[in-house]
Amino acid sequence: MLRSTLSALTMAATMTTSALAFDIDQMSDNERAIFRSEIRDYLMENPEVLMEAIQVLEQRRAEQAIEQEKQVLAANHDAIFDDGYSFVGGNPDGDVTMVEFLDYRCGFCKRAFPAVEELIASDGNIRFVVKEFPILGEASTLASRYAIATKMLAGDEVYKQLHDKLMTWNGDINEAALSRVSSGLDLDHEAVLAKMNDDDVTEIIQKNRALGNLLQIQGTPTFIVGEAFIRGFAELEQMRQIVRLVRDEQG
Repeated sequence: MLRSTLSALTMAATMTTSALAFDIDQMSDNERAIFRSEIRDYLMENPEVLMEAIQVLEQRRAEQAIEQEKQVLAANHDAIFDDGYSFVGGNPDGDVTMVEFLDYRCGFCKRAFPAVEELIASDGNIRFVVKEFPILGEASTLASRYAIATKMLAGDEVYKQLHDKLMTWNGDINEAALSRVSSGLDLDHEAVLAKMNDDDVTEIIQKNRALGNLLQIQGTPTFIVGEAFIRGFAELEQMRQIVRLVRDEQG
């Protein structure tokens, strides 16, 4: 807020003195003091000018942030929407793609899970991409490694079943828990354990983390729908509204 206020003060000073063609660096100390005093008096008498300047500044910053996000999305389009290794569900030929960066130990990811499932099922035309993005410690990485290895060995259908179980799992995620999950899915647990520490599994996690850094993703869940970011938990109706807006923009 302090930086915004300082920037706004500068902007307000420019607004109130733009008609004067002078170089402030050429002013004497006394002239500079009078000039500063005049600015202060003006702002004290007209505080709405300062508030307007702050609003303009914040609006410009928001517009710049949106434009920067669009540029980053465009530069990394394939890595985000079509990387060749992430799970693609929903309608693979859908007219809107939703990407979710998630962590299986993230409480907000678990809270969002039913809404995401309902959105995809009820809409019927959303292409859904899952980005394994473990950021909450060793248990998160263990779960993501297991999920990625399962996809590699057993395919998308079994991966989705495992994904759903992990998203609704309420206990600790450890090797014993994963063994029980494997048993319920008739997975070759030992084969998945042997695969999960392979270099190609590690590479996927590293790529997702590097992409997350480029996109300034600092928490989960984070969704990307078209050119729109949803950073954090969102209710079902909010997600539906964003999907409608993206559809309208795409024509």
